[in-house]
Amino acid sequence: MIFERTEEHPGARFLLILACLVVVVYGLKSAAPILLPTALALFLSVLSLPIMLWLVHHRVPAGFATLITVLIFVSVVGLLILVASQSVTDLQDNIQRYQDLFGVRVAAVIEWVDGLSPNFDVSPYITTDLINPTAVVDLVQGTIGRIAQFFGTTFIVFLIMAFMLGEATVFPEKIRYVLGQNAGDEDRLAKVVTEVQTYLGIKTMVSLATGLVLGLWAYYMKLEFALLLGLMAFLLNYVPTVGSIIAAVPAVLLSIVLHGTVTHALFVAMGYVVVNVLFGNILEPNLLGRRLGLSTLVVILSLLFWGWAWGPLGALLSVPLTVMVKIWLENTHDLRWVAVLLDKSPPPVPAGGAGTDPEAA
Repeated sequence: MIFERTEEHPGARFLLILACLVVVVYGLKSAAPILLPTALALFLSVLSLPIMLWLVHHRVPAGFATLITVLIFVSVVGLLILVASQSVTDLQDNIQRYQDLFGVRVAAVIEWVDGLSPNFDVSPYITTDLINPTAVVDLVQGTIGRIAQFFGTTFIVFLIMAFMLGEATVFPEKIRYVLGQNAGDEDRLAKVVTEVQTYLGIKTMVSLATGLVLGLWAYYMKLEFALLLGLMAFLLNYVPTVGSIIAAVPAVLLSIVLHGTVTHALFVAMGYVVVNVLFGNILEPNLLGRRLGLSTLVVILSLLFWGWAWGPLGALLSVPLTVMVKIWLENTHDLRWVAVLLDKSPPPVPAGGAGTDPEAA
């Protein structure tokens, strides 16, 4: 009865949608301790599913194939955490040295400016206290604490991932039984899973290439912590536009502190710009296609929303999560218009010219 009345009164329907949206947002925020590990497990499960299916296809028992797949990802993630932990510890040990070098660079700038204008003393306006070493040490220690805390979360994530992969072989049969003779819904669900898998696979491969190239570039430019800089570039590449800028800032600052020349810092920044243009603006869009793109405004808003709801890990997964939602909306008849709003460009107008067809986008 109430839904029939909302059809007659669009204003009431709009208020009902807003109320439902508030409930969903509050639920995402409140259930973050449960939903975030589940989202990470789903993310890893979608990435690892082709490996497990390949093993099953080659007559490896399903349980053993699941175990091998999980162990592969545990090894990779464990290696990344080990590298990050060691690099952060080394960074903590070198904080004071960087502070001293920063003071030397600032003194050189003061001397250079004084040489340009002997009658004007700039020392009161340029100070070596621009970076507080205590605050930096606290930040590093907090980062180490978060990494240690992540070890506990990692066990839960991989446990959920193992059960998800265990269900992957029987889940299609369950869906067929639930849907019955409605093959259209089954095809739609398979299409959603395929598109999500394609996006995550391509995005991960491009991010790996970006992190590897930028890590080698940092090593070539004689920057310390090249592994950590490459790892940051890999992770932040999941956030288009904003992530590449954030990843470049530590490398440029480290260049200024270690080498003290604007030319070296510009070369470091130029390497980041070239790699991100080639991979982020040319290679990745061509591999993903137009349908899996998001507008820049949606990227920024999704970063703010998921970061607010689920913290730093939510911000890191913001774009993959939003793309998953967009793919689901595209394959839901009455919500395709929301997917069009999230897209970076409107769907092409058909040759007939009358209206647009989201399926053709």
